[in-house]
Amino acid sequence: MKDLDKILQENRSSLDSFEPNEGHFDRFEDKLAGFHSKKNTFSFSYLLKAAAVAILVVLSGLWVYDNFNTTLNKGIALSEVSPEYNEVEVYYTQLVNQKYNELNQFQFIDSTQKSILMQELTEMDDMYEVLKKDLTTNPNDERVINAMIKHYQLKVEVMNQIVHQLEQAKNINNQKSDNYESTEI
Repeated sequence: MKDLDKILQENRSSLDSFEPNEGHFDRFEDKLAGFHSKKNTFSFSYLLKAAAVAILVVLSGLWVYDNFNTTLNKGIALSEVSPEYNEVEVYYTQLVNQKYNELNQFQFIDSTQKSILMQELTEMDDMYEVLKKDLTTNPNDERVINAMIKHYQLKVEVMNQIVHQLEQAKNINNQKSDNYESTEI
């Protein structure tokens, strides 16, 4: 660097004698003006590209989360914990399905009664889904496993009571209709 300064100092008189070509400053100003206009369009296009990439990254992240994180969304069932719990789950699932079939065979006076009953049973199923998610986070927690088994037991018990009450109501209605027919004869 010192050599360059020395060379410039020694040749200063010869270097200062030359003037730039005619129109040099005009060309320089034109280049500066073009540089400023390119800078504005460059930043806008850069902003659009960055927004497109950000949207693509977010959407692909959501897709990956949705498709590869299904076990956290749905939870795990008792059958996935051990073979013994698989047998318990199969047993109670068969009982619940049997009770659903019995409930569907009854003739309800009002369709809203049946829809309310089914909605209540669906809410019980929603509670079971919460327990499945809890089991996903704590797969060896006996409290969660026992709560799931207790849920099945409670659901079967509730469904048994409902079926029993519906059968009693049906028998009472049959007796009333039999008594009504016998009094008319």
